[in-house]
Amino acid sequence: MSETLLRDDDLIVRSDGALRRITLNRPQALNAITLDMAVAMTALLREWQSDQKVGVVLLDGAGERGFCAGGDIRALYEAARSKTVSAADALPARFWATEYKLNVLIARYAKPIVAVMDGLVMGGGVGLSAHAAYRVVTERSAIAMPEVGIGFFPDVGASFLLARAPGFIGTYLALTGQRVGAADALSCKLADIHVPVERLIELPATLATCRSHGEVRAGLERLSATPASARLSEEREWIDACYGGGALEEMIARLRACRAEGAQAALDVMRNASPTSLKVTLHNIRSAATFDRVEQSFVQDYRIALACIAGHDFIEGIRAAIIDKDRNPRWRPDKIEAVTPEIVDRHFRSVGKLELTFE
Repeated sequence: MSETLLRDDDLIVRSDGALRRITLNRPQALNAITLDMAVAMTALLREWQSDQKVGVVLLDGAGERGFCAGGDIRALYEAARSKTVSAADALPARFWATEYKLNVLIARYAKPIVAVMDGLVMGGGVGLSAHAAYRVVTERSAIAMPEVGIGFFPDVGASFLLARAPGFIGTYLALTGQRVGAADALSCKLADIHVPVERLIELPATLATCRSHGEVRAGLERLSATPASARLSEEREWIDACYGGGALEEMIARLRACRAEGAQAALDVMRNASPTSLKVTLHNIRSAATFDRVEQSFVQDYRIALACIAGHDFIEGIRAAIIDKDRNPRWRPDKIEAVTPEIVDRHFRSVGKLELTFE
């Protein structure tokens, strides 16, 4: 019998047998995660990790539009604009540190975590779900890391995952923010199993009796179905040809010369993105390919995030997309060729006492 343990404006927490379920409850904001939500989820997961009555955790989102569209970037924008506290105490630094540690907690959790990536899953939503042990997608799933379009970069350890996608598909996704559906998410190793929307209602009861990875896996397989065919695998040839190594300027040149329709669409997206974000993102994903542990990506992501909030393009990108909504960001520099190695390197420097550490 399901029991509600907590219900507030942001989270719904329920118990059903061995199952504990956290539902992000901000459907009007596509369940965008706030600092308070990250703090509360961290406390719950830590409590349940040592609770012998808990066998499995389920993460999902309220409403039908999306699991989580990312972090509350409006709050980050307002905090960055105020600049009334030190860098260590500022909301962006505290939010990212808390969010990234929560993501790693999910990645390293001792008990099975099942994340339902139904509907829109972007940014922070990827961080909450794509590091879970079992990542469920549906026919409504649309997964993306579109941060280069707002002067940021694919953070939340996404580069660690994207760097391990087949060929150079991960680089393509990071530099374009292209949305992928269920089949592509499975082929890119961003998800594990496809469950039809109509069967999601059966998920809590299925998991309520599970106490091991084997039982969770078997339960999910009983609900699963084959998704529609993957699209990216059919475009792999031009993606690998255009994104397979070299400087960003070389990639742009190859895209210009490529006759594939998808290549021209990718080029159009990249023309509108922050030039600095594109170069920083490319450097980040190539670094992530060399990392042995996901924690290394989060340490690097934290450095980049703090550099972004102290710079120009991220604030300008939020202004153009969220605040004024004029969709006309004025990037600095505004050309890829003007983004020097020094500008890129600035995003990867140690942040001293603010360096992210994990227990």
